[in-house]
Amino acid sequence: MDKKIVSTDKAPAAVGTYSQGVEYAGVTYFSGQIGLDPATMEMKEDFKGQLDQIMKNIDGLLEAQDMKRENIIKTSIFVTDLANFGEVNKAYENYFSAPYPARSCVEVPALPKGALVEIEVIAAR
Repeated sequence: MDKKIVSTDKAPAAVGTYSQGVEYAGVTYFSGQIGLDPATMEMKEDFKGQLDQIMKNIDGLLEAQDMKRENIIKTSIFVTDLANFGEVNKAYENYFSAPYPARSCVEVPALPKGALVEIEVIAAR
């Protein structure tokens, strides 16, 4: 298997035993991003602040792979309160343009480091 590991300082370092992403056969599977600032490894307490940082982190991961937002084909979103789904939609309106990637969103009881939202993306060339 010929896979390439993604590693960049443009997104938070892994906080466990995983890679920031793995590219295989032209598709890159990025690990879920929480709102950690890669420079400080700190996270804002509010949902919108975390969501904004996540989008910056995803941009950093894409840039490290010479990709853009248009390369994203699927997102998976995890929120600790589904009432925040409207904020996710607002962020998407600013972050993506049509045609939009496929998406799923689920409510979970807890996320790493007390995060309120986590997003993982799959991108292809």
